[in-house]
Amino acid sequence: MNVGPTKKNLVVKEYHLDIGRIQVFKNHLVAIFDEGATLTLERAYQIIGISEIHFRDRNFAYISFRQNSYAIDPTIYTYLRELKNLKAFAIVSVKEMDMHNFKIEKLFYKKPMKLFIDYNNALKWVKRRVKESR
Repeated sequence: MNVGPTKKNLVVKEYHLDIGRIQVFKNHLVAIFDEGATLTLERAYQIIGISEIHFRDRNFAYISFRQNSYAIDPTIYTYLRELKNLKAFAIVSVKEMDMHNFKIEKLFYKKPMKLFIDYNNALKWVKRRVKESR
């Protein structure tokens, strides 16, 4: 499933990283990583940098769209939760393994984080969270 532009959700910019792509929208970004990739702290800093470029002075949300299986260093969440303007973190997946991993990831993140099986529901939730935090 492509999360590309719709009438209401135009991609502001798309970044192609060595582990996948980041799509930036008006109030959120979507990460779609490649099969077998490893999200390390160094690579997370790239994503944090992208968020600072586009959302330096305003609130935003992050959607992890997990079409593929990849590894995540859970210490990344310690750094992500320090981003004061990151108001919502959604994970979209139908994989049972991701549902189990979500429980562990949530322990590290400790801020509003939710798992969805439908991208559109995740999008509604993150938009609401960003709007409420204004």
